[in-house]
Amino acid sequence: MEVVARRVGVAVDFSACSKEALRWAVENIVRDGDHLILLTVLPEGHYEEGEMQLWETTGSPLIPSSEFCDPILTKKYGVKPDAETLDIASCVARQKDIVVLMKVYWGDAREKICEAIENVPLSCLVIGNRGLGKIKRAILGSVSNYVVNNGSCPVTVVKHVDLKEG
Repeated sequence: MEVVARRVGVAVDFSACSKEALRWAVENIVRDGDHLILLTVLPEGHYEEGEMQLWETTGSPLIPSSEFCDPILTKKYGVKPDAETLDIASCVARQKDIVVLMKVYWGDAREKICEAIENVPLSCLVIGNRGLGKIKRAILGSVSNYVVNNGSCPVTVVKHVDLKEG
C-alpha cells in the first residue's frame, strides 16, 4: 500500500509569530515523507514583474527550498524571506526526509490562505496569532480566526507569546 505524502501548510509573513508557528509545525506535525508548504501572502499592488500579474489569481508555482535565497526569484515574486525562516526550513529539510516548498499569493491574506487550502491542497495548516486585543481584532479582523472558521482542513493556531521585559 502506497503512503501518500501529507501536505502540511504553514502561513508565513516572516514575523515573530509566523516563525513560532513554523517551529511548532516542524517540532509537532511534520514527519518523514511530508511536504512542508510555506504560504506567504503579499498585499495587492502594482508590481513591475510580469510573473506577479500572471500568477495573481492562482498564486505562484510551488517554489523549491533550494531557490528561496535566489535574489532573482525573490525580486520576481516580490517576497523577502528572512534568514531565520530560511534556516528553520533548510534545517528541517536536512533532518527529516521532507520536501520544503513555498507558494506566494497576492491579495487578502484571509481569502488567499483559504484558497491555498483548497488548491494546493493542504492536509492541515498551521498559522500564527499576533495576539491582537479585542478592539484591534474587531477593526482589523483576525486572519487566523477567519481561516479557522472558513478553511476546509484542520487548522492549528499557534499563539504568539510576547516576551517583552517589564
